[in-house]
Amino acid sequence: MTVEQIAAHPVPQRLLDESRCPKPHVSSLEQYKSMWQESVDQPEKFFGNLANELLSWSKPFDTVKHGSFENGDIAWFLGGELNASYNCVDRHAMKNPDKVAIIHEGDEPDQVRKITYGELLRDVSKMANVLKSRGVRKGDNVAIYMPMIPEAIVAILACTRIGAPHSVVFAGFSAESLRDRVVDCSARVVITSDEGRRGGKNIATKRIVDDALGKGEANQVESVIVFKRTGSPVPWVEDRDVWWHDEMDKARSVCAPEPMNAEDPLFLLYTSGSTGSPKGILHTTGGYLLGAAATVKYIFDYQPNDVYACMADIGWVTGHSYIVYGPLTLGATTVLFESTPTYPNPSRFWDLIQKHKITQFYTAPTAIRALRRLGDQWVDGYDLSSLRVLGSVGEPINPEAWDWYNEKVGKNQCAIVDTYWQTETGSIIVSPLPGATPTKAGSATLPFFGIKPIILDPTTGKEITEPDVTGVLAISQPWPSMSRTVYNNHSRYLDTYLNPYPGFYFTGDGASRDTDGYIWVRGRVDDVINVSGHRLSTAEIESALVSHETVAESAVIGGNDDLTGQCIHAFVSLKPHVEAGEGLEKELTLQVRKIIGPFATPKRVYLISDHPKTRSGKIMRRILRKIVNGEQDQLGDISTLADPSIVDQLVEKVHGVKA
Repeated sequence: MTVEQIAAHPVPQRLLDESRCPKPHVSSLEQYKSMWQESVDQPEKFFGNLANELLSWSKPFDTVKHGSFENGDIAWFLGGELNASYNCVDRHAMKNPDKVAIIHEGDEPDQVRKITYGELLRDVSKMANVLKSRGVRKGDNVAIYMPMIPEAIVAILACTRIGAPHSVVFAGFSAESLRDRVVDCSARVVITSDEGRRGGKNIATKRIVDDALGKGEANQVESVIVFKRTGSPVPWVEDRDVWWHDEMDKARSVCAPEPMNAEDPLFLLYTSGSTGSPKGILHTTGGYLLGAAATVKYIFDYQPNDVYACMADIGWVTGHSYIVYGPLTLGATTVLFESTPTYPNPSRFWDLIQKHKITQFYTAPTAIRALRRLGDQWVDGYDLSSLRVLGSVGEPINPEAWDWYNEKVGKNQCAIVDTYWQTETGSIIVSPLPGATPTKAGSATLPFFGIKPIILDPTTGKEITEPDVTGVLAISQPWPSMSRTVYNNHSRYLDTYLNPYPGFYFTGDGASRDTDGYIWVRGRVDDVINVSGHRLSTAEIESALVSHETVAESAVIGGNDDLTGQCIHAFVSLKPHVEAGEGLEKELTLQVRKIIGPFATPKRVYLISDHPKTRSGKIMRRILRKIVNGEQDQLGDISTLADPSIVDQLVEKVHGVKA
């Protein structure tokens, strides 16, 4: 289906009927356009007002916006001081201590905990005092490796309360990946749990931490705070490991929030880079917090008494922005989901919505596609009438999945917000607004406030101003929630985002803009694969494969996949005189799982005699990508290959037929 064949969906009338729904914050396309224009033409006025409306400042800011893409020195709300923990907890606990802040739905459907803002303030303050007692001070980085439990949010907010940037590591990462991140940020304290629970299975979280810290530079860690999630016996290191509950019992429940400059670091979040070494993306306090809060208010149309549910993991930026900081800054009730969409059966999401009367539901296209594939019978019969907004995140959603989400889950009565953003952007940058934006299945539609997207010619770097064009997606002016640097490597930040196309922020994605000005994101144009919304560096996977004793060279590319969007295909050549023994493909697959994590598992590993290379020795990954995606008849000119005959061998290897 082409862009031209996709009709626009009008805003559902139910959302504009004030007898049935609260009035949307932005209730017409004209209102959106007026607000957007002001936000890009007068950002100081627009974001200055918004920052005072949505955030509480202990010291007012005097300069709203500073710097540019040209010099790479960007800052917002200079002179201002605030504390993220205070904004997320204290001010709401003082106003309404009995309001539920977190609904935790555990791995089993009957495991539900509700934590009020008053209780959250008590626990965050106590954990902040625990961290102080373990030697953590303002500016110290703390690593968090935890399952999807409320204590993970408590740990995050306790760090921000005392001005200690947190580095949350997704609990699916391997010990090696965790070690890299702990060492890079010089964390002396790690917060974890004895085990995690997911899909009916226990996950050996503490053992992974022990493996990560057991050798090399990671022995810098002085304290490991362990929450008892399952109660299973775990290894213990005396003088380093302490139980969460023991330390909390000894801690005071009062801890004054540390005043933080708006540009002080709030957290580090590591994302895959095209060089293979993870990048510690650094977000600062004021601008990031404003972006997270503003997008929850406007894109999810948050209203008082809503129950907001984001199905992401807190180890990814979506969990940071749309489980923790965005909803809690607004005083919302946020849902924390520990399990999987199909456990104990594929009705789990719909049971969750019905049980908690969820109003906004935010998940990934991979989950939507998987549930659609399992059949409508798992959705039918559930009362989903509380829903107003359905969100999609992590990768472009195909029109077929969009239509199913709209019709079967939303009953054609909900706004569908297909959101585009990245770890580096901090918050959503392109998305429809409920009540204002007509939608098109598969398009992220129009930019959020303060975002000025442009399409560039990938070769010349010139802006393409005509309608109905395709190129690389860039942003032409700074916005508050964008990352400020790569931790301890600002030159890498500049080289990755600001130097490729001087004067612009380079997203790394290709995109089209249609005749209505709607943005259609086409996917990565660099060496990063997007699998189920997880960005994975091809270089990182290739490095894991080459570390195997039999492997001489590897090339990893992303192939199209109906379920996960993209999947990993690895082409491996062996060292001389090494025989491809039985089971080697499986062994190499396990090698990647061990070094990076299960989510990086290749779909296929191909043992090949050689790669398609130019005469200078460069591997032509473009050719591998075409072959994997069944486009071997569109290879173009292959005369530059040192051995063009290798192409026929690869086609036969991948598809089982001679070219």
